[in-house]
Amino acid sequence: MTTSDPMSAMRRPLGALRTKHFGWSTVHDGRVGVVTLSRPERKNPLTFDSYAELRDLFRDLVYASDVRALVLTGAGGNFCSGGDVFEIIEPLTRMAVPELLAFTRMTGDLVKAMRACPQPIICAVDGVAAGAGAILAMASDLRLATPRARTAFLFTRVGLAGCDMGACAMLPRIVGQGRAAELLYSGRVLDAAEGERWGFYNAVLEPDALLAEATRRAAELADGPAFAHAMTKRMLEQEWSVGVEQAIEMEAQAQALCMGTKDFRRAFEAFAAKKTPAFEGN
Repeated sequence: MTTSDPMSAMRRPLGALRTKHFGWSTVHDGRVGVVTLSRPERKNPLTFDSYAELRDLFRDLVYASDVRALVLTGAGGNFCSGGDVFEIIEPLTRMAVPELLAFTRMTGDLVKAMRACPQPIICAVDGVAAGAGAILAMASDLRLATPRARTAFLFTRVGLAGCDMGACAMLPRIVGQGRAAELLYSGRVLDAAEGERWGFYNAVLEPDALLAEATRRAAELADGPAFAHAMTKRMLEQEWSVGVEQAIEMEAQAQALCMGTKDFRRAFEAFAAKKTPAFEGN
């Protein structure tokens, strides 16, 4: 009698995915996905369509059978200048509140999808990362920058609150409450050196080394235990809202699940044989 696994049937390769509003490719034998915001003539701003397509991509990555880590970057010497002034900002000034709420919920859904996808996301920031661009960097798991990176949560500069797309919840976790408050109230630019000192950026690299280093780190993660990395990402996300005792219990359950994977046994067998383990993500 043949049995089928309905969850396995839901998984599918995403390497050949075709996108309309940003670049998508894979490297490292298809294990690393590269998302490139690609409107360089305008510093890669987001539109209604690119927001929605990015959200859908990160949702689909939950079911990817091939991609195990991601690089998020921008084309032409900049990362992302935020929402397009003429294609998003101007239309928003003419919308009623129900339409505005539908839009802000959609942008928040993009961040939720980034945090919910099991693959670690490495953001490679060169040049401008402003508004929603700064949020995309914030919502990633690791952030690399060049010396010319300029990051600004500039919502108050256009008459909006700093609490956009999860910024008031997530940014203090990265840089601390006081520093986050300063950035969100003032909308000022955070340069690369200060961003590294504050822990927003994991490293600062020269422009010609940025993408290569981001890809190298992503490949290293992709070669690791994918299920265990996904569990680490989930616990990092969830444990901020629970007490220490509950967090310890959550980690006990998560680790027991990881101990039940073939990757865990492969690692033991490789250690016993004095070899490097080959993880397969199961």
